[in-house]
Amino acid sequence: IEQKIVELCTANPTGITDKIVQMHVPTVDPSARVAAFNSLLSQGKLEILKQKNQLLYRLKNTEADSKCKGSDREEKVVYKIVEEAGNKGIWIRDIRIKSGLVLTALNKILKNLESKKLIKAVKSVSASKKKVYMLFNLEPDRSVTGGAWYSEQEFESEFVEVLNQQCYRFLVKKLTVAKETSAGDPLLEKNASFASSKEVWEFIKKLGISKVQLSVEDIEMILSTLIYDGKVEKTVVCGSGGGFSSSSRSASSGED
Repeated sequence: IEQKIVELCTANPTGITDKIVQMHVPTVDPSARVAAFNSLLSQGKLEILKQKNQLLYRLKNTEADSKCKGSDREEKVVYKIVEEAGNKGIWIRDIRIKSGLVLTALNKILKNLESKKLIKAVKSVSASKKKVYMLFNLEPDRSVTGGAWYSEQEFESEFVEVLNQQCYRFLVKKLTVAKETSAGDPLLEKNASFASSKEVWEFIKKLGISKVQLSVEDIEMILSTLIYDGKVEKTVVCGSGGGFSSSSRSASSGED
């Protein structure tokens, strides 16, 4: 069980919950899982942290620990504060408040940690002149980088406009085909004109117009702007397994 936990933590570097372990080894008794976690914690192989009201277990960064061995107490405190911020990072002002250090001393510590490649400074789209600090090996959260719509902290308005046009074109074509194949049945035409956000995403992906990897959520953001513009309407349909999925179609149906 301990080996399985280590394997799961290796595959999920941001951490795992007890529920994830339970899913992979359902036959193991809960008390045995707890004992395994405690054993790995006592061996210094795992560390525990709280995130969104749940406990996460993750592999301890032994490389970082070894690099911090020669550091003083204040440097370790700053490292821990940055680590707890995760991939959303933390402003220098907040580090200063939490650590109680004066700015000159804090700046020196941050530079030392950066030189050791333990942390890094990342520009945030929410405040281009400010930086947030996070662990060196983390991929910044989309809220920091701006996701697919930003490049070098600049909003890619032309790229968004191209995606708007292509998503709308796909839905208009879907509506046209629905009209041609519905035999005058308005209900059939309406149902056939809808496309799931995943279908639109697959269409955009096949076009190859994006240099960055887009997610279904990215496309749903584009579809939302088309809805606000009155070009597209949205419905919620019951999917298989009792789930729900959002679908969109061209609003220019020609119906009065």
